Amino acid sequence: MNIISIQNNIGLPKYKQIILSIEKAIEEGNLIKGDTLPSVNKVCLAFSLSRDTVLLAYDELKKRGIIYAIPGKGYYVKSIEITITQKIFLLFDELNIFKEDIYNSFLKNIGKNVQVDIFFHHFNVQVFKKLISDSNGNYTKYIIMPTNLNDVVDSIKTLPVSDVIILDQTNPDLKMFPAIYQNHQKDIYEGLMKGKSRLSKYKKLILIFPGFREPAGMKLGFELFCQAYSFDYEIISDFSNQSIAFGDLYIIPHDRDLLLVIENAMSRNLKLGEDFGIISYNETPLKKIAANGITTISTNFELMGKILADMVLKGIKEQIENKSALIVRNSL
Repeated sequence: MNIISIQNNIGLPKYKQIILSIEKAIEEGNLIKGDTLPSVNKVCLAFSLSRDTVLLAYDELKKRGIIYAIPGKGYYVKSIEITITQKIFLLFDELNIFKEDIYNSFLKNIGKNVQVDIFFHHFNVQVFKKLISDSNGNYTKYIIMPTNLNDVVDSIKTLPVSDVIILDQTNPDLKMFPAIYQNHQKDIYEGLMKGKSRLSKYKKLILIFPGFREPAGMKLGFELFCQAYSFDYEIISDFSNQSIAFGDLYIIPHDRDLLLVIENAMSRNLKLGEDFGIISYNETPLKKIAANGITTISTNFELMGKILADMVLKGIKEQIENKSALIVRNSL
């Protein structure tokens, strides 16, 4: 029991004294990787502590990745990297340039002594649930991108409410969790509204909306705008069997469809911004120069990553809407 030292009346909670004692033992080489820690019962008896106090200390060290537990056997040293103050579980849907911008910005702003483990569910509910289950209790923070998956709320609710942050898309069932999110219905409506004077020269507005990965709010916002301002509109699931008509304006969430539309126009010698128009979703550097400039509706992904880091570091418990903007270029 020489590993742990507890003092009374020093103004430091006893669970923190346990943590500091174990950290000091690791730092001084008295505990090495694989060593067994004193059992919860032994610590309780030695210092007249409650089990909750000892478990609180061990759980925090476990979340930081410093120790691990084998049920029925005890706690063991997993890592001697005691400088890690936060161990973060980051669950994305997929990796693309937009998620990479969020991730890089988050890493840039989260600071040192933080370990970030990134996972991907690829829009698979079973994979999502398994990753949540396997990670439960092993991290200090859980940053989760649920996208539009059904039947995952109960899985998220198994995690400690105070340790969860929802990223990119949220819904009323997740209102108990802080979030940094996009309001897709509002974003597309307001984006089209800002470009309304330019939209009036087009005969029809067409949203390419496969409906598998896309936020439902995007479709609803598009419909509400077109109905409110009497625009002729259409929603199609893909462009593969389509052909551009003179006066069409395409709103395109995915870059794969953007490429198909541009290729179709080139094969028919249609001039973008004059014969037809494009508004793409999500800003990338390439869209500044591709086809002489592609208009976008986009949130600021770097800002989203920064705000996410602030939420972790400052313990912010709000639901924060990340703003969006219409960036007008020659395609509109």
